[in-house]
Amino acid sequence: MPDWLQQTFGNAPTEPWRTLVARLVAALLLGIVVVGIHRATRGRTSDHSTTFPATLVMLCVLIAMVTQVIGDNFARAFSLAGVLSIVRFRTIVRDTKDTAFVIFAVVVGMSAGAGQPTVALIGLATVAIAAAIYRDHPHEAAKVLHKKTLIVKLTWTPELETQLRDALSKHVSEVHSLGASTIRQGSAMELHYRVILLPTASLPQLIADLNHLEGVLAAELRAEHSEN
Repeated sequence: MPDWLQQTFGNAPTEPWRTLVARLVAALLLGIVVVGIHRATRGRTSDHSTTFPATLVMLCVLIAMVTQVIGDNFARAFSLAGVLSIVRFRTIVRDTKDTAFVIFAVVVGMSAGAGQPTVALIGLATVAIAAAIYRDHPHEAAKVLHKKTLIVKLTWTPELETQLRDALSKHVSEVHSLGASTIRQGSAMELHYRVILLPTASLPQLIADLNHLEGVLAAELRAEHSEN
């Protein structure tokens, strides 16, 4: 290698390139196993069913890469901790089980990058058993699919609350109040509810029934995970 290249990349890893490739490939395969455990124990209950699996796999590989870069350099390790903290706290993961799987992917990727396959394999088996014991049940998956956030804007009267509950009972199985605020300089109110729709519920009919109530100004139904 030319001298100028040796000077430029003097702090390059001492491991052979074949070792680096093997560790990254191992991280990729282990990440796929992590996704398999997630799908087997969480199913469709996760709010991130489309993007979350790919995130877990990439996270395993990225952490394995970062582990190679850090090596025994403590300054780099602290820099990594700061960067990951920024990413973590700017990313919303609403479900604590999904948060656990993010940590799971990080640890597995770190184990692969550090050349500790035994730790990764034993950890995979142990976490898989724990996740299987506390796996989500089918009725929880159905709840996630039918869980919505309902926003109703209205001019408040005591009778309207009863009418609102009666109208909702035809379309939802559960209603939970999330909050309330005044709008239009205090002349109206905005109510937020978390609702679980019935399997036979019609979204247009639900909104139409609410709008027919005297005093209701507007009604909006959102997927719950879209609300910040």
